Amino acid sequence: MPAGHGLRSRTRDLFARGFRKKGYIPLSTYLKTYRTGQYVDVKVNGAVHKGMPHKFYHGRTGRVWNVTKRAIGVEINKQVGNRIIRKRIQVRVEHVQPSRCEEELKARKVRNDEMKAAAKARGEVISKKRQPEGPKPGFMVEGASLETVTPIPYDVVNDLKGGY
Repeated sequence: MPAGHGLRSRTRDLFARGFRKKGYIPLSTYLKTYRTGQYVDVKVNGAVHKGMPHKFYHGRTGRVWNVTKRAIGVEINKQVGNRIIRKRIQVRVEHVQPSRCEEELKARKVRNDEMKAAAKARGEVISKKRQPEGPKPGFMVEGASLETVTPIPYDVVNDLKGGY
């Protein structure tokens, strides 16, 4: 029989709960606070069928645009043909989690402000731009000795007889 094209087709492993993650849903899932403008990751929980997003959105990151009693409105970019459409979906809280995509950016911002304040106290101007890591510095090899290796001549006659 041909494969079906249903709403949840080919999601056997995609929506499966992780190893040792089966069973009840922790209460912390429901106690998280979401605010508009916050980044969230859509991660489908296969145990909860209500408010489940389409398989396309599983693993995507979007911004919260609406918060209701049990659900979160998430705005996600979707490529359709040659254009990118901003899709708005309503997803239950069991299927979203706060994204960590801005953590590095926020930490770098704090680090840059500290560096700026320290440089201002010293009376100098510094660059806060990220610089690519350059080539590794060269070094001299110490304690190495040279050994000349010469090949053993190949004797066809002795090789045919079975060795030397």
